[in-house]
Formats: sequence, C-alpha cells, structure tokens
Amino acid sequence: MKLPRITLSPRQVLDDIALCLIFFTRLPLPVLDFRGRSLAAAIWAAPIAGLAVGLIGAIVFATAERFGLAIGPSAALALVATVLTTGCLHEDGLSDVADGFGGGKSRGRKLEIMRDSRIGAYGAMALALSLLIRWSTLSELPDPTQALFALVAAHAASRGVLGAFMHLLPPARSDGLSADAGTVSLGTAIAGGVLGAIPLLLLGPGGAIAALVLLGLLFAAFHALCLNQIDGQTGDTIGALQQVSEIAVLLVASVALS
Repeated sequence: MKLPRITLSPRQVLDDIALCLIFFTRLPLPVLDFRGRSLAAAIWAAPIAGLAVGLIGAIVFATAERFGLAIGPSAALALVATVLTTGCLHEDGLSDVADGFGGGKSRGRKLEIMRDSRIGAYGAMALALSLLIRWSTLSELPDPTQALFALVAAHAASRGVLGAFMHLLPPARSDGLSADAGTVSLGTAIAGGVLGAIPLLLLGPGGAIAALVLLGLLFAAFHALCLNQIDGQTGDTIGALQQVSEIAVLLVASVALS
C-alpha cells in the first residue's frame, strides 16, 4: 500500500507552524497572513506547538530547582507554566467533555452541556484529577533533564494524535471549532502522528514502545466513546484527547525515566 504524501512549500511549512503556535498557545506572536491555510491543513505541525509548551515547562522546572525549590513545588510551577502558555485550551475541553458525557442523557443534551461555559461536578473532578496525575508524575522525576524529556515527549505526542482523530471522526456539529477547521487529509494526519511520535524516543526504546501502545489503546477507546456519545468529534473532544494522551505519556515517563 502506497502511503499518501503531502507536498508543502517552505512558506507553507512556516505558515503551518506559525498557525499552530498561534492557535495552540498564547505566546505573543505577530498577526500573520496565512494565505488561506486552514487549521486542518496545518494540524501536522501541532506537535511543534507541543514542543514549545513542553520546553517552557521544562525551563521553569529547571529554574525552580536551580533556586533550591523542592521537586514538588518545581513540578507545580512547571504545570502552571504550561497551562498559562496554552491558556487552558485543552483543560477547557476536558472539563466540557466530562460534564457533557457525564451529565447529558441524549446526544443533543450532551452537546448542549458541552457548549455551556459553566463547569459542573464532572468537569471539576476531571480537571482536579488531570492536574493531580500530571503533578504526581513530574514529581517522580528529580532531575531537570528527565523532566525536560518527559514534558517534551508528552506535549508533542499528545498533539500528534489530534490530526488522526479529526480525520477519522466527522464533526458532531455543523458549526463550531471542529467544523470550521476543515477536513484533515490522511497524509496530514500521518505526518502529524510521526512528528509527534519522534520525541517519544527521549523515553528510551522501551518507554517509546510502551507510550505508543498506551496512546493507541487510549485513542481507540476515546474514538469509540465519542462515536457512542455524540456520533463524532468537537473541539472539546479534541482538547480532552490531548489531555488524556499527555497524562498517558507522563505516566510512562515516570516509570521509564525514574
């Protein structure tokens, strides 16, 4: 079977990277003309945005440790840095999905709840558990270099799966972020997945394989869950997938690097 190819000019490559940095982070970047490039076409570059987020978290972790802070507070500050860098983009999706899937009785009601800006008990618990698990895994990595490897691998790989998710699942709504993003081609999805998987090598051969297996299982389970709950995907489900994928890689890293 011949794999699909994507051919991009150097300008398109730079535009796609910039588009993903602007969309996935709150970094103070200039307003650019993307010449009609869509998020769906640029999603292959999402792991690069994840790389930036992971590096920022690692720098904060190393700086805090350098000034004598214990590992726990250093890990907490690293998490604060990553959340501020993304503007809680994915955490918002996780909480909305938890509230919608947990509290809605019908497909329509679930989608309605997910669009509500208020947070419920399911969403609050999901956020609390996400932060707790991520903090506890980083706290198991006493060396700043290990934290760097874990954060870069987790943030890049967790965004590398987003293109495939958007390719395989149709938008659950006719409007909204996911519908507006456009259709992700198979070649773009594969490129993003490969780019996101490369940093997993920082976890060592065994860690990389374990992370890929766990990511694959989570992807399949979440794909089936979204089909069952809302017959597709939304921007919130994309954010929730990033969160559970980041957690999965950090869990593997806490074992592989400790």
